[in-house]
Amino acid sequence: MFGPVELTARQQHILWATVRHYVATAEPVGSKALAEEYNLSVSSATIRSGMGLLEKAGLLYQPHTSAGRVPSDSGYRVYVDRLMQPSERRAERTEKLLGQQLQWDNWSLEALLRGAAQILSKLSGYIALITLPQSQIAQLRHLQLIQVDPGQIMLIAVTDVYETQSTLVTLQQDEDNSYPDSELLDRELQILSNFLNAQLRGRPIADLADLDWGELDREFQRYADSLKTLFSDLVRRLQTPTVVPIAISGIADVLRLPEFAELQQVQPLMHLLEDEPEQLFPLVFEPADSTTTRKRVNVRIGSENPLEPIRTCTLVSATYRRGSHPVGSVSLLGPTRMMYEDSISMAEAAANYLSERLGKG
Repeated sequence: MFGPVELTARQQHILWATVRHYVATAEPVGSKALAEEYNLSVSSATIRSGMGLLEKAGLLYQPHTSAGRVPSDSGYRVYVDRLMQPSERRAERTEKLLGQQLQWDNWSLEALLRGAAQILSKLSGYIALITLPQSQIAQLRHLQLIQVDPGQIMLIAVTDVYETQSTLVTLQQDEDNSYPDSELLDRELQILSNFLNAQLRGRPIADLADLDWGELDREFQRYADSLKTLFSDLVRRLQTPTVVPIAISGIADVLRLPEFAELQQVQPLMHLLEDEPEQLFPLVFEPADSTTTRKRVNVRIGSENPLEPIRTCTLVSATYRRGSHPVGSVSLLGPTRMMYEDSISMAEAAANYLSERLGKG
């Protein structure tokens, strides 16, 4: 992270104008352009002097000797932390489009998140990345016990982050080496499913392996060992680490930006996004960050990114939640010459929208 830099009000205004102009034009910024297009109320010579001081502070630099100046990573950091305000209009537009175009009653959760990523990438002009909800902190939403073969039952469980998992177990035979009557077993499994849903809905998945099955009603006691086996296997399956699915959209569009014109720069980025997106997961989603004291939106600018392929990019990430628990993230990846007011607003608005919808179930 960059240390604090003390700036006068005039220097802040010049830095703000330089960032805005460079983001809009992708051309090095000169003092004359700032004097003509921004109300700085000072001469070009004064602006030029101010830009020189900002360059000495490491906030601007000259890409060529005779060129104007462009913001450095630390200049963008000061701009993001002190000089800009997220766009409320862009946030409202984002939530409106998500609400209009996503069909929660008809689509799977993965399809919904991929649709949200497409909407966000088109709206922003950057690459959108949305992680699917993580099950390690999920709670039980619904379960069902069904008979699949004589003496064999399946447990189907749905978590509150809409992940479905199933597991099988074979019942113990009766004293005459037979299995319970099929119709009787179906009725008992339905009653037992209703009983378990009433008792367990909303419980953390991790707790299900340690339930006391001795508390079952007497008529269901013969299922206790089978249920213990089923739930232990279910917890193991849901907590087994897997490659984290990330919905990615907008790669083709961002390649049109001048920052990605050189093939040698684009190839590592494409390889990361297409072949190793799981490397991005620790950057876009920090589940331990469940406190309200830290910003909900995390902005990594240029060299602040630890992965080499994105060290010329900015990554804006916002967590979405189930209740108070962060379960996934919405991110935008683009050049450091990013429209930060819009990107931060859109990422946070999309995260807020997903949080609200997951809360409604």
